[in-house]
Amino acid sequence: MESNPNSAFFQHHSLNYIEMAMRTDRMERIQNPDGYSKKKGDCGDMVEFFLKGNREKIKSVSFMVQGCMNTVACSNTVAEFTQGKSSETAWDITPEQVIEFLETLPRDHYHCAELCVGAFYLALVDMTLGKPGYY
Repeated sequence: MESNPNSAFFQHHSLNYIEMAMRTDRMERIQNPDGYSKKKGDCGDMVEFFLKGNREKIKSVSFMVQGCMNTVACSNTVAEFTQGKSSETAWDITPEQVIEFLETLPRDHYHCAELCVGAFYLALVDMTLGKPGYY
């Protein structure tokens, strides 16, 4: 019996990881966002976050990723945790929470969670203080 490489992927990852890695409905560039950031990681992955809202409520979070599936999973998790929250509450998100939620993010890709949370923070600064986050 031949082994299917796709089945190995599904056997080695949590449902949370699979959903966040495969979800594409938040992948979009928003015109005239209230908050924007673009950040490149040491690994070469690039993440852009687009926020609509204000200090009282983050109405929408979208992103674009040039990088690996792990970065997509982390970006989706950040969006999941912060959309609909106040900007004050959104500051509480940490890379550790993203890693814990995903359950099976490979240890050698924990930097993806740090990249995505950092990029989100920069977009939040832009939205709340009007200081663009390009790093």
